[in-house]
Amino acid sequence: MKRKLILCLMWCATGFAAFAQTKSNKIEFTEYTLPNGLHVILHQDNSTPNVAVSVLYHVGSKNEVKGRTGFAHFFEHLMFEGTENIERGQYMNMVQAAGGSLNANTSFDRTYYYELLPSNQLALGLWMEAERMVGAKVDEVGVETQRKVVQEEKRMRVDNQPYGTILENTFGLAYKEHPYKITPIGTFEDLNNAKIEEFRDFYKTFYVPNNATLSIAGDINIGETKKLIEQYFAKIPKGTQAIPRPNIVEPDQKEERRKIVYDNIQLPAVIQAYHIPAQGTEDHYALSMLTTLLSGGKSARMPKAIVDKQQKAVAALSIPFPTEDPGLFLTYAIANMGVDVKDLEAAVDAEIDLVKKEMISEREFQKLRNQMESQFVQQNSTVAGRAENLANYHVYYGDANLINNEIDRYMKVTKEDIQRVANKYLTKNNRVVLHYLPKSAQPSN
Repeated sequence: MKRKLILCLMWCATGFAAFAQTKSNKIEFTEYTLPNGLHVILHQDNSTPNVAVSVLYHVGSKNEVKGRTGFAHFFEHLMFEGTENIERGQYMNMVQAAGGSLNANTSFDRTYYYELLPSNQLALGLWMEAERMVGAKVDEVGVETQRKVVQEEKRMRVDNQPYGTILENTFGLAYKEHPYKITPIGTFEDLNNAKIEEFRDFYKTFYVPNNATLSIAGDINIGETKKLIEQYFAKIPKGTQAIPRPNIVEPDQKEERRKIVYDNIQLPAVIQAYHIPAQGTEDHYALSMLTTLLSGGKSARMPKAIVDKQQKAVAALSIPFPTEDPGLFLTYAIANMGVDVKDLEAAVDAEIDLVKKEMISEREFQKLRNQMESQFVQQNSTVAGRAENLANYHVYYGDANLINNEIDRYMKVTKEDIQRVANKYLTKNNRVVLHYLPKSAQPSN
């Protein structure tokens, strides 16, 4: 009893500390929109001499058309080729020479570029992002170079990686109509068949000020930064083409779908994916807390039961994909040596069924709330994290101030909500199931 009381006090203390931090350390920011449509968000934090310069383009793989997949991810690479004023291949070198680092990523819904720089190099970061926006090299040399780069990336990370095709197969099985059925990396065939004019049209359509959010966080002066933004970005012309926004609604799934994939692996795996609402909806927050309950750390339900106690798996977790349109809630488990894939699936199902049938305890619920508060504080603990979250909240939710108060939405979730969403969405008729098996198990024809 004494040990339980101590643990409870520790969890409560952690939660109160995190909650106090979210309330006292309000993230102040300034936002405005230039006449060309570029939305700007500025957050000043002079505690360390560095700055994050980021641009979020509201284009991802869901904006692509049939037969031309992989364009958004392709441009993530192509936009590092250079510009009219930056020599080919020098983009990364220039940032690193200034003491900074940079990267980019692409999802179903967005493409995100950022530089982390010493604060005295702010102008460099702004100039380079403006150059990328107004004059990226979309020519034959760059396109052919990046075609090879992207194809090699797909071979290494997807085709030849154990379990590497899980997302490709899962989303392809779960979606019949919506563009989420194709993952951002796309296909070799589509990229190889695309003409230079199609790449140029994609660039002119999506990589324009009126489809971009410039988010800057760190050691800046707001007034001086505004002047620099005016200098580098104000003259970039607004895009003239309509920006396509897909309005395809995925039909409700009526029955379970299954698939067996024979892969170059030693241990079988079970993947389950359930259709869930889009990010930002009330049920999204309850589902996010449910996944933390199931796999948020070594003491969470799935690893504790399936990996530690039953020893049926070497890994077990759940992942809700936060997407702009309705997405997927995945469970994923890799079997222990000698464990049959059907037994592993039954063990995963048992953990889902337990949430459905039994209300979680108050003690477990308080631990869960503390975890959510801690995660919320942690993701905003760096200037890079703040820059990205400010942009995300503006683009996806239309409210950058959620960086300060989205935690309130999580805190409104009740134990009953968690049980309710488990029963509503985690049903067999609403899911796809994949069994990944070693190629050695494949029947011979």
